[in-house]
Amino acid sequence: MKLSNNKILITGGASGIGLGLTERFLQENNTVIICGRRADVLKEVSDKHPYVITKVCDLSIEAERVALYNWVSENHPDLNMLVNNAGIQNWMNISDTDFYSKAVTEINTNVLAPIHLTSLFINLKSLNTVMNVTSGLAFVQLTKVPVYCATKAFFHSFSISLKHLLKEKNIAVIEIIPPALNTDLGGKGLHDTQPPVSDFINSIFQQMKDGKTELTFGFSEIMAKSNPEELQTVFNRMNPS
Repeated sequence: MKLSNNKILITGGASGIGLGLTERFLQENNTVIICGRRADVLKEVSDKHPYVITKVCDLSIEAERVALYNWVSENHPDLNMLVNNAGIQNWMNISDTDFYSKAVTEINTNVLAPIHLTSLFINLKSLNTVMNVTSGLAFVQLTKVPVYCATKAFFHSFSISLKHLLKEKNIAVIEIIPPALNTDLGGKGLHDTQPPVSDFINSIFQQMKDGKTELTFGFSEIMAKSNPEELQTVFNRMNPS
């Protein structure tokens, strides 16, 4: 795929993997638009990278997704790449009193939002690439984040179907499958011992330059290639009785 001279929308592009993608795409000479819920966090990124275009948007709300699409179509009709990166991860147990409310928010953000955005943005005549950020936990479950794992398994399956469905529109679908990385996903400090985002970004950009459309790294590469018996072994190790 072409990695420069694109106009790209990255959801959740102000932190974690999204920020890593934002900074690398800027280095590769692209125009980058990022959206997120927190105006202060978006401003921090734009202060550091003045060429980044920012838009406040709560993707868990359907009306705000529609408003985001309308804003892009009116102001940036040449957008050619959508990166569905925004996601949340809740560490919780089904017996928690707020389990259902947290699950609804997680499903809205991790599943309904990217499905809705994709269905909207493929109407842009300029769109030629959709990138979906899933997870190594799409293949094996960490039961401390039960809904998160389920949403990523769903999104992985959806991405495979989408790749087939968008062939006739000549829109490429690239699935980015990260492992746990040193970000604040799920809460501060939970992933401090994991690999840095920069190593992951360097790896997946090289994979894109090599023409790959399923981008993995470390743990996620192993999980994507594991057979059922190997996945069960990993599951048992990750979820001790």
